[in-house]
Amino acid sequence: MKEEQIKKAARLLLGAGLLTAGIGHLTFARKAFQAQVPDWVPLKKDDTVVYSGLAEIGLGAALLLAPKKYQNNIGKIAAGLFTAVFPGNISQFTHGRSAFGLNTDAKRFSRLFFQPVLVYWALKSTAK
Repeated sequence: MKEEQIKKAARLLLGAGLLTAGIGHLTFARKAFQAQVPDWVPLKKDDTVVYSGLAEIGLGAALLLAPKKYQNNIGKIAAGLFTAVFPGNISQFTHGRSAFGLNTDAKRFSRLFFQPVLVYWALKSTAK
């Protein structure tokens, strides 16, 4: 498989993942996502989950549908989102909140290492 095909597949997979996660924020996983909202966020936890879900749906759709000339910028925005929500993953770990099968400190801690992978994935799959 050529590098461009791999990048496209990675971008489409990331877009589909963001769409699924965004829909989950609004529906089937709404309560679980609330476990990741840090207490210091100045919005209601549910509002934060809804807004971030809408952002994920928009970014997922953009990764799937936007013309190639916009993909690099969309990838940077997605990487920014993944960076912005990282404090939620830290909060889930430090407060011992279980969600998404992360029901031990070891599992919650290991989840922290996946966020940089998402940032890299967003940037690499959309790079010019």
